[in-house]
Order: sequence, then C-alpha cells, then structure tokens
Amino acid sequence: MKILVISLAGIGDTLIATPFIHELRANFPEASLDAFVLWSGSKDLLEGNPHLNAVHQKNLIQDGPFKSVPFLLGLRRRRYDISINVHTLGRVHYRVVARFIGARLRLSHDYHGGSRLDRLLVNRTLPENYSIHSVENNNRLLALLDRKPLLSRHEFELFLTPAEEAWADQFLAQHALAPRKRLGIHIGSGGTKNLRLKRWPFPHYAELIRRLGQSHPALAILLFGGPEEQTEHEQILAESTGRPVFAPPTRNLRQAAALLKRCDAFLSVDTALMHLAAAVKVPNQIVIEAPTLNPTNLPWLTNYTVIRNPELNGRNLDYYRYDGKPIKGTDEELKAMMASITVEEVHRAISEAFVL
Repeated sequence: MKILVISLAGIGDTLIATPFIHELRANFPEASLDAFVLWSGSKDLLEGNPHLNAVHQKNLIQDGPFKSVPFLLGLRRRRYDISINVHTLGRVHYRVVARFIGARLRLSHDYHGGSRLDRLLVNRTLPENYSIHSVENNNRLLALLDRKPLLSRHEFELFLTPAEEAWADQFLAQHALAPRKRLGIHIGSGGTKNLRLKRWPFPHYAELIRRLGQSHPALAILLFGGPEEQTEHEQILAESTGRPVFAPPTRNLRQAAALLKRCDAFLSVDTALMHLAAAVKVPNQIVIEAPTLNPTNLPWLTNYTVIRNPELNGRNLDYYRYDGKPIKGTDEELKAMMASITVEEVHRAISEAFVL
C-alpha cells in the first residue's frame, strides 16, 4: 500500500501533522508512507522523520504550472492508493492537486464555504471542527479508513541531529548565555495573503525590549525570524548596544528549534515558530492573540498564556476561517486591533511567566 500525506498550507501545519504521520505508521506499519509539502521549511521539519519513506517538496505557487505539472505527474506515476489532505488545507486548489495526483482514496476535511466540486476532487470527507485542535482534526480522518488512534499521546515530532544540538550549545557558550534566563521573541507572522496584518506593531516590540532592558537587565533576548524581519532586528540591535539582545544567525528552522529548546520563554503571535517552540517544549509560551488564533492552532501539549485581544472579544472565527480567504477587515481595522494589546500587558505576562 502507498499513502501520501499532502500538507501544502503553512509550515506550522506540517509540524502539527507529525502526530498524524506517526499514527498512520502505527496503523499501516508495512505501507510506503510519503509526504508532499509546499515549503522548503516544511521539508526541513520532516527531515529524519523515521515514519516517512520520502518527503516531496515543490512550491507550486512560486514555480507555476510550467514547472509544477511535470512534478505532479511524477507523483501521479507513483500510483498512490491513498492521499490525505491534512488540516488546514481549506483552499479548493489543494483538493485539485489531490485529484491530479489521482490516488484511489482521497481524504479531506469539509471546509467552510466548500462546494459540490469538492465531491469530484476528493471522495472521503468529514467536517472540520473548530472546537478541537488540528491534531485532533487530523486523527479523526483515521475513521475514514476504518482505523482509530493507537498512540497514547500525540506529540509534535521533530528529530534534531547531534550537530544541530551542538550548534545551539556553541551559540550559548560563545555569548556566555548559559547562566542567563533566555527569552525568545518572534516579531513576524505569515507572509501569504494579508497575514502580515496580524503582527503586533513593531514599535510595541521595540518599546517592550527597551522596558525589559530596564526592568530585567540580566535577561537575554533572542530574536528569531528570517529575512522578512532582518530590518527590524537590525534596528532593535542598534538600540540595544551593550545589552544581551541577539539575533542568532540560524540557517534554517531546525537550528532555530535547537536554540528555542534552550529558551526559558517564547513570545509571538500564532506562527510556525510558535508551534516549533511547543514542539521543543519551551517551558513558558506567551501568545499575543491575533484574529487567526482559535482552538485548532493553540500551542499543543505545553504551558502557555494567551494575552487576549480586547478588540477581538472572542470573534476570531468572524475574521478568519480555513477557506483560503484573507483575514476579514480593512488594513486599518486589523492594525488597530493588534495595537490594542498594550506593552504593559505583554511586559507583565513575561514577568509572570518565570522567575527572572
């Protein structure tokens, strides 16, 4: 039997799918089990996963049909028996991809705003459930194969190498950070659609770091992120001369995970790095509530605090669902919403998260 797990949404969604991949291996120990992901970062996170036979990666959006169709034809020629679109693949395009690959059984969730076309693209479905985590939404798909969860616990799985662990230890030693408490911060957010608008305002982050430098001068602050955050990181570093504020030169998400594993707390909105912090069990996570946060994507099986957004007031699903559409609302409305969470609230949450 050949099974293909399709995870073409965010990088964090691929990490969330790792407990389900383990369940598939437990239920189908003799199967050839592959994964197909969109982002190179998603492939990084699946590297070394012992439950997978192969990981296929292609950025269908960036490469366009001229380069993507031959790749998809290659997957089609593998003649998979089962393909499974994991949560949160709400856009109809993801189901079109599954139909093109052509497995006999094509599993998916039913998403808000779906159409009759879906029945032509996938042939075994169940409704998504916004009241439970995506891990649980994925595990419910097993019933469509007349199977059930076998594992007693469903952890995110990330298999770091000794070299990656050593790199993180070397970074701490190089900057004499081992004796200090360490706070990781990710100031960014997703870059697709209008997800940049769910960021907490950069001036708020800058003021928070200035305030932490005064209230907790021994606290080391590690800034996580990629090229999208480089300009802001450089500004923070320029304003933090002489203080223990760093932007570690992580080459990929695996190095970031190894360093996150050595943090005492982590601050972000809901991003792939938030899920990565949960995967490596950062003791305290502080999550700034954005309209995209809901029970399906909270930090999983870890200690966390959500700083509630007063403008949202529990109306998250009115602003964002997994239907492929951007966050609802004008740019001005969403920016004002994220600015409504004060620096004082976040500073207090960090101070309470652990003894500094």
